[in-house]
Amino acid sequence: MSSFDSSAFLKNLTNQPGVYRMYNAQEEVIYVGKAKNLKKRVSSYFRMQVDNAKTRSLVAHIANMDVTVVNSEMEAFLLENNFIKKYKPRYNVVLRDDKSYPFIFLSAHEHPRLSFHRGPQKRKGEYFGPYPSAWSVRESLRSMQKIFPVRQCEDSYYRARSRPCLQYQMKRCSAPCVEGYVSDEEYAEQVNLARMFLKGKNQQVIGTLVERMEQASKDMNFEAAARYRDQITALRKVQERQWVAGTQDEMDVFGYALKGNMACIQSMFIRDRQLLGSKSFFPKVPPTATEQEVFESFLLQFYLAGNKVIPKQIVIPLELTDEATIADVLSSEAGYRVKFFRGARDEKRRYLELAQNNANNSLEAQFVEQKSVHARYLDLEETLEREAPVQRMECFDISHTSGQQTVASCVVFNREGPLKTDYRRYNIEDITPGDDYAAMAQALKRRYKTPNEASKIPDILFIDGGKGQLAQAETFFADWPTEVKPMLIGVAKGTTRKPGLETLILEDTHETIPMESHAPALHLIQHIRDESHRFAIAGHRNRRQKAKNTSTLEGIPGIGAKRRQALLKYMGGLQGLKRASKGEIASVPGISTELAETIYDHLHH
Repeated sequence: MSSFDSSAFLKNLTNQPGVYRMYNAQEEVIYVGKAKNLKKRVSSYFRMQVDNAKTRSLVAHIANMDVTVVNSEMEAFLLENNFIKKYKPRYNVVLRDDKSYPFIFLSAHEHPRLSFHRGPQKRKGEYFGPYPSAWSVRESLRSMQKIFPVRQCEDSYYRARSRPCLQYQMKRCSAPCVEGYVSDEEYAEQVNLARMFLKGKNQQVIGTLVERMEQASKDMNFEAAARYRDQITALRKVQERQWVAGTQDEMDVFGYALKGNMACIQSMFIRDRQLLGSKSFFPKVPPTATEQEVFESFLLQFYLAGNKVIPKQIVIPLELTDEATIADVLSSEAGYRVKFFRGARDEKRRYLELAQNNANNSLEAQFVEQKSVHARYLDLEETLEREAPVQRMECFDISHTSGQQTVASCVVFNREGPLKTDYRRYNIEDITPGDDYAAMAQALKRRYKTPNEASKIPDILFIDGGKGQLAQAETFFADWPTEVKPMLIGVAKGTTRKPGLETLILEDTHETIPMESHAPALHLIQHIRDESHRFAIAGHRNRRQKAKNTSTLEGIPGIGAKRRQALLKYMGGLQGLKRASKGEIASVPGISTELAETIYDHLHH
C-alpha cells in the first residue's frame, strides 16, 4: 500500500477550487484532477471504505501530492486540461491526437488562391471547414479544380509566370497570372462561385451557371456556353456524391462506444448544412476511469487543444456531470454561447444515430485489429523463445541516393502498434558517401546516447539489413554500460527480395531463422520493417528537395542575398559564374579579390 500520509496532507488542505496532482514513488505524475472544493474531493480518495477497486489501485500508488488553487471552477477545468497535456498521466484519459484540423483557405489577393491550411488563422482571407483529415481537404481541392478555374499555385510561382502553365492547358486554371487570358471580372465571378460552393449553396451555383450558359447561347458564344455546361455537369456529379445534407449551419456530433479497456469516440462536423466528414478517436483509457469520465475528459481535451473551431451546437450521446460549467468553459474559449444537445429533435437524432453506428463499427474493427496485433506478438515471442513479453520494439533503416543526403530512420512499435510520437530521423553527415555501415553506426550512437533512460531502450532492436549492418549494432552495444540492453535481430531479405522470404539473423551466433510466409510474427516484422523504410525514404526525399531548392552560393561565407543576386546578374547565371575566372568574379561590384578566390574555390573544389 501507499506510504503517503494522507491525514497530514488533508489537515492543511484548503476548501477552495483547484487542481490536484498525484505522484508515484518515481516522482511521475500519475493522476490530475479538478475540484470545486479541494479538501472534500481529495478526502474522498482516502476514506476507510472505498467501494471502487479502480480507485483503491490508484491510491495504492500515491507517494506524494500537490495542489494548485484557482479562483473558479472554470479556471480549474482549463488548468487540469493543460496539466493532462503536459504530463500525460497513467490514470487519466488522454487524447492521443490533438492536432488542429485542416481548412480550405481562400486568400484575399487581387487574384485569390484556394489552398490547404492548418494552424492559426492569421492570414487575410476566408477559411472553410474544419475537415476531418488532410486527405479530405486535398480531395475537395482536386474536385474544385475541375469545376472552378481558380488558381491553387504558390504565390511565388504565380508572380514568376510569363506564360500559362500546364494547369491552364488542362482547363483547371484560367491563368490570371498572365494578361490577356481572363479578365478580373470573369476571375472574380469564378471565385465567388467557388465561395458559394464551399458554403454549401450548390443549387444557387448551378442556377447562376445555367443563366450564364443560356445567355452565352443567345449571344452565339457557343464556346463559353460549352464551358458553363461542363461546369454544371461536374457540379451535379459532386452533388450526387454528397453524403448527408440538412438544415444545420454549424454543429458537431459525437458518438461513443466503450468495450473493455477500449473506447471509440466518433466525431462528425456539419458546416453550412453539409457533413464535411467524420473521424474516429481512440483515447487512452486508464483502468480507473468511468464511462462518463472518459467522454468528458475527451471532450475538454478535444476543444481546448488549440486551433479547434468550437461550434455553437454540440450533440452528445450522454449527460455530462457538470454540463453548465463545461458549456461556460467552451463558451469563454469560443467567444459566443455554446449549447449541448442530446438528439431529441428529428435531425439531430438522425445525426447522433449515424455517429453512434460509426463509433460501434470503428470500435469493433479496432478491437479485432488489437487481437490480431496481440496474436502477432505472441507468435514472435514463441519464435524467439522469449519468456518476458515484448513491450517495445524499434527498427532502423538507411536511405540515400548515390550516397547523397543520407537519412537514417528509427520507428517504434509497442503492443498497440506504431508509436509515432517516438519516431526519429537523423541526417547523417561526415561519412564516406554510400557507406551504410558508418551511417548505421552514427544513427545508433545518436539514438542511444543516454543509456540511463531504461524506458526508451527497446526489448528488441531490428536492423533492416544483413550481417554487416547487424555487426554495427553488436559493436555499439558491446560496451553498453547498463544491464538493460535490447535483443538485436537483423532482417535480411531473400535472394529475390520478395516479401515473405525474409530471414531473421540473431546477434552473436548469427544463427538464421527462416520464417513461414504466413506466420503472424513475420507479418509483424514486415510491418515494422516497411514502416522504417517508408519513414527513411520520406525523410530522404524531403532533404533532397530542400537541397534542390537551395542555391549553391548559399554555403559561401560572406555571400548574402544581394551579393548572390549581383553575381548571377553579372555572370549570366550559375553556369556563367562557374566558367568565370577569379579575376572576372572580382570585377563584380562588391566582390573583393579575397572573396573572389573564396567563391572560385567553393565552386571548383
